[in-house]
Amino acid sequence: MGKATGFMEYARVEMQKRPVSERISDYHEVTVRHGYEKITRQGARCMDCGIPYCHAMGCPVLNLIPEFNDLVYRGKWKEAYERLEITNNLPEITGRICPALCEASCTLSINTSPVAIKQIELVIIERAFAEGWVVPVKPEKESGKKVAVIGSGPSGLAAAQQLRRYGHKVTVFEKSDKIGGLLRYGVPGFKLEKHVIDRRVNSMKEEGVVFETDITAGEDISVRYLRKSFDVVLLTAGAGHPRNIVVPGRGLEGIHYALEYLKGANLFSEGEASEHQILSARNKAVLVLGGGDTGADCVGTAVRQGAKKIYQYEIMPKPLEWGYPHNPSWPYWPQILRTSTSHEEGCERDWNLSIKAFSGRDIKVQQAHFVRVEWKRNSETGVMGMQEIPDSDVWIDIDMVLLAMGFVHTEHNRLTEDLGVEFDKKGNIKTDGSYATSVKGVFAAGDAATGASLVVRAIFHGREAAASINKYLS
Repeated sequence: MGKATGFMEYARVEMQKRPVSERISDYHEVTVRHGYEKITRQGARCMDCGIPYCHAMGCPVLNLIPEFNDLVYRGKWKEAYERLEITNNLPEITGRICPALCEASCTLSINTSPVAIKQIELVIIERAFAEGWVVPVKPEKESGKKVAVIGSGPSGLAAAQQLRRYGHKVTVFEKSDKIGGLLRYGVPGFKLEKHVIDRRVNSMKEEGVVFETDITAGEDISVRYLRKSFDVVLLTAGAGHPRNIVVPGRGLEGIHYALEYLKGANLFSEGEASEHQILSARNKAVLVLGGGDTGADCVGTAVRQGAKKIYQYEIMPKPLEWGYPHNPSWPYWPQILRTSTSHEEGCERDWNLSIKAFSGRDIKVQQAHFVRVEWKRNSETGVMGMQEIPDSDVWIDIDMVLLAMGFVHTEHNRLTEDLGVEFDKKGNIKTDGSYATSVKGVFAAGDAATGASLVVRAIFHGREAAASINKYLS
């Protein structure tokens, strides 16, 4: 695969990024793609490693990574796209926002830099769109069966496209004004511009997928209507119930869930709302609670809105600082400190801080009170536990708090209640090994069934659920 000696001849090339001074003035994508010649050399770095962990262990959608790397190296770009399209319905999305588990599993990561798989994937699909290779795929024959997909995030889109290609009539119901779910309203434009979503949706429309927006299933349309009009209902509404904190002062004004904040910023960046209609960090001291990707997205958004100070605090310990190109825990995903493009733009990060209370004047939050903690493993149970450090109190002055601590489970609403689906111990929709729920003819996939996870995993589960539904309908 690739060039036999390519990994010794060519160094890994990282994704290009626009200068900080330029990119913080807009919401366009931060990264810039390399040209075809450079990416060809990156494909050449793929070695004939015998067991491609990138494919077998690292990639949740089982992309044929060594194959498309080799084809890119040989200049067979269309064939590379054809390999990519076999396993991934949304490579233009994963090529932008996937954390690239495949690269952590690349055999080169044992002692050097991995193949730039994510960059190769993105350039393949963007060239495919540019060359007109991405064309609507119509089913060979119609089945006469109808499927309703509830939710238009990555799992719903992947499932809808697969189901349509199986020959079923597919209608996607989305509660928001536009299609995309968290891809549109939760991921900032500087990571994923929304025309990328629109391009794929338009292609799916040509394939025959019907999209119905501004409809809340279970309320605007009843469960009775869904069960009467469709042979199958697939729930892909995501893990929409955010994690809260219960501390004194939580009810003060200025404390918001991250998604509420990010949705407004996305509407603003797309020209669909003015600044006074959304939550804005302009001239504010902003505290982001949560050290993950959503928290980083809040940081980058606050920078662009003109925040005067940004803190990002995390209750967990600071990850290992790792300055080497190889993976310290190959072939597993390394638990190391990661600095995103948003962090490069400016914020104060800290770890091992537990929120104790908020305080303010009148009804507005003005200060956050933390205590430092340490994590110790119980010698008997092996479970990590948190202990507060005496006299380690920390106070900071703030004007806005963004809760970015993840999601607890899928929303329990009128739809799930009227359908009568069962939930697992964590509150997600309970399914069997074939994505079927406890209710006949009702399936669930993506974060609604697994809990909050990666976009790439949601795509895989959407595809697998579509295959199970096709088998059920057949």
